[in-house]
Amino acid sequence: MPRTEVEPYDVIVIGGGASGLAAALSAARAGARTAVVERDVACGLPILSTGNGRCNLSNTLLHPGHYRHPEVARTVMGATPEEDLSAWFHSIGLATCREGNLLFPMSKRAESVRDALLAACERSGVELICCCEPVRATWRESSAVQEPRGAATAERGAWKLDVLAPTRLLRAHRARDAKAELRALRKALSVAPKRSHALFARTVVLAPGGSSEGVCQLFDLPHLEESPVLCPVSCTPLDDRGRAGADLLARLDGLRAEAELSLLRDGELVWRERGEVLFRSYGLSGVVTFNLSRRVETGDRIEVDLFPDTPEPALADAFRMRERVVGDMGPRAYRWFDGMLAPALGRAVILLGTGTREGCARAAKHLGFRANGRTETGVAQVKRGGIPFSATDLSTLSVTHPSNAAAAGTLFACGEALDMDADCGGYNLAWAWISGARAGRSAARATRP
Repeated sequence: MPRTEVEPYDVIVIGGGASGLAAALSAARAGARTAVVERDVACGLPILSTGNGRCNLSNTLLHPGHYRHPEVARTVMGATPEEDLSAWFHSIGLATCREGNLLFPMSKRAESVRDALLAACERSGVELICCCEPVRATWRESSAVQEPRGAATAERGAWKLDVLAPTRLLRAHRARDAKAELRALRKALSVAPKRSHALFARTVVLAPGGSSEGVCQLFDLPHLEESPVLCPVSCTPLDDRGRAGADLLARLDGLRAEAELSLLRDGELVWRERGEVLFRSYGLSGVVTFNLSRRVETGDRIEVDLFPDTPEPALADAFRMRERVVGDMGPRAYRWFDGMLAPALGRAVILLGTGTREGCARAAKHLGFRANGRTETGVAQVKRGGIPFSATDLSTLSVTHPSNAAAAGTLFACGEALDMDADCGGYNLAWAWISGARAGRSAARATRP
């Protein structure tokens, strides 16, 4: 049963994703009476889809340069984030393993991460209140607060949260699997009659994920417009002279290639990274393209280097030597690259390079595209925007309330609610765990006299 006005929570966390559960667990471990308010049918559901269901927990090299605001990341995550996270995972009973620099649960299953977090929260006394949507937040400057177990009352301020929740337990027909059951429960929630009731808390941690605008409006907080990142990029092929290449992407659709992507703006190199590129009819996708999407602007030039380990002159020489084996290259020798490139890519290089060794070497090293912007944003892994760091105390992750000085030091934020995003590779989840833990500890400390 949720606590009433007479006995409020010390900490309420709005949002039961990765950062919210980390915040709640840390607050409870610091001695705070803690609850998580989650609008979905269960907590931790976003975790299940991370890392294609394997949950790339973190990275063993958490360099601040992978983050949108490197100095902020350096300050919040501390000097030894890798060691700190390793200890934290151990503390919740989660065994981990490495694939290169990527950190995964040993089971390679995202549900193991969610289960470990929920079990740790249960052991620490965190109350999980699901199917519950905040609709109003009001600061009460003084409130007669009954301390637990009959302790003396004290005059303190508190947040009153009006929330909508179903009037009865959700019921859904037995489903064939977990995903079907989840869909059924969500459908039941969408049509269930709801009523409003109030929750009270001395401090609140905002952890709504990448949809923080509504929560910020409830608390009258500043908010930067959100936009999806870590997603595919729409682009138009260019030939060696900067002209559009006819139907190139249509012929490459679905093809994957290990390559190096370069981003150029006004002729200057902005960024470069190796990885798997997935060609699509609309542009480029794949992990390395997702990282590019964080930096790209409309009109930028994107270059795909299909032979990143070989300089262009050496590649032309290699093509000359290959001609001795497979015959002359020629402008229509479309299978000339068999054994080196996929047939569709080989054909593209031959056409763009006009069948000459030097031209094909350049085309293979500088396969060019004009960026049109991000696309397929429904698959974006994170959102940019949220609460600006100009309104945030980095030492505690408390958020300044611009219209209520009396509420100072009672609101905290973490995870995607803050204006932070990072590259693929576990960096975003690392930020969620670390910022959540810091916000939760700070919120718990703020409740002490």
